[in-house]
Amino acid sequence: MKIHSRNFGKKEKVLNYACQTYQLSRPNKVGAVMALIRACQPKSIEEWEAWYLENAYTAGKNPAKVTKETLFELGERLYVKITEIVIPEWQEAFNQLTLQDCIDYIYNLTVNRTFDGFYREKSVITGVLEKKLKDVKFVESEPELDHAGDIDYLGYVGNKAFGIQIKPVTAKANFGNYSPSERMKASFGEFERKYGGKVFIIFSVDDEVKNTEVFDDIEEEIARLKKFQGGGKN
Repeated sequence: MKIHSRNFGKKEKVLNYACQTYQLSRPNKVGAVMALIRACQPKSIEEWEAWYLENAYTAGKNPAKVTKETLFELGERLYVKITEIVIPEWQEAFNQLTLQDCIDYIYNLTVNRTFDGFYREKSVITGVLEKKLKDVKFVESEPELDHAGDIDYLGYVGNKAFGIQIKPVTAKANFGNYSPSERMKASFGEFERKYGGKVFIIFSVDDEVKNTEVFDDIEEEIARLKKFQGGGKN
């Protein structure tokens, strides 16, 4: 198979970092590209390019048509973010970086953050979800599900399960516009095909669930899975 993706070499890391940090490739900017290409089922890059530019709209309450000009403008914004924010911030960090910072970082990442993350997940599951959803059996995900940080726990309803991803946020964080990456969406889709249930993202602050409206969605999914277990249509 011919590869059409361009290799940006050493610039790839900074381009990817800035693009992800400033959310310039999210569905609310470029449309749900994986859903679009699956709907298109193109046989050539030219077919996909034409179909995308004809059918792509930004996700959100007020969808806007995605055009070549839209993508060019996003590229210009990316350049500004990198040259005016990212490079100065990184240069400052590079100038201040010490050997002890690197030693402390590796130790903190391996020991402290792992411990904090483990107990944060435990507190959300045992302290909140298990008390609210008594009919659900929660189990920790296996390594192949959790290695990319996509699924932390499975909630079993009979022989079907829904997934839980727990994301730590600060008390003042704005997660209203959060949208999973296309890779994560694909991962969630694979999970649903394998286990039958959807994946829900829980935002936790100090061991409490911030997006409490997710409980209604989970309850609805539990009812659907129970109906499916009983022979109903999903």
